[in-house]
Amino acid sequence: MRDPGFAALLSFFVPGLGQLYNGAWFRALFWFLFTPGLWLGTGGLLGWVAHVVAAITAYNYAKRRPYRDF
Repeated sequence: MRDPGFAALLSFFVPGLGQLYNGAWFRALFWFLFTPGLWLGTGGLLGWVAHVVAAITAYNYAKRRPYRDF
């Protein structure tokens, strides 16, 4: 069973890791690529936005799908 809080915590510190924990591989890949681009593209100003949004999406995904699909 997935823990939404743990997924959010993982994604807050490393965006994409919570999605990987949830088994959402393409979402994880998106966050792994998007977050560094946002950090570098904005000179570090909007990087934290990606962390927060990734945490929220990981939490919501885990709430909607509490069990692993494999």
